[in-house]
Amino acid sequence: MQPPDWQLLQAVALAALLAWASGLRLYLVVFALGVSARLGYLDLPPGLAMLSHPYVIGAAGVLVAVEFLADKVPGLDSAWDAVHTFVRIPAGALLAAGVAGDDLTALTVATGLLGGTITAGTHFAKAGGRAVINTSPEPVSNWLASFTEDAIVLGGIWVALNHPAVFLASVAIFVAFCAWFVVAFSRFVRDRLRRAPAAAVRESAS
Repeated sequence: MQPPDWQLLQAVALAALLAWASGLRLYLVVFALGVSARLGYLDLPPGLAMLSHPYVIGAAGVLVAVEFLADKVPGLDSAWDAVHTFVRIPAGALLAAGVAGDDLTALTVATGLLGGTITAGTHFAKAGGRAVINTSPEPVSNWLASFTEDAIVLGGIWVALNHPAVFLASVAIFVAFCAWFVVAFSRFVRDRLRRAPAAAVRESAS
């Protein structure tokens, strides 16, 4: 019998895991947790019990394969990220809220809001990073970034389930980095947009 404090820590880590990983690999985390629960390696809270349903596992598995391929193709990965802005963030919020329960309460709403914020941070950091990488035409950097994200998510799942305190500390650091990166990327894009008219004027003058 685990002490209540440990159970609470695990629940918080699970909510943070779902929110964080959804911004990087939504379908992979759903598939991995669903299979783990189906095989009896993980006890999911009631609000997430549906993840172990064969239909959910099957759908997530197919989408894992599609995303694995799409994420390795320069240009297509950014298009995939753009479309999934409308999928990952609400899904991350709902999955995080599911840890708090299967009823609409103040706790589930608060958990969902925090979860959606974390998912948005990781998603936009990922999408911004891929946009920068895609300025180079060679595919090796895309493959390396994609495989690294796969490994980070799988490793994060293991750490969250086995060492929740370590995972929560790591997520806090990661979220701080994401916030810095999103701000830095916004400034980069703004500077590029400012320079574009000046460059066009110089080319027309020459």
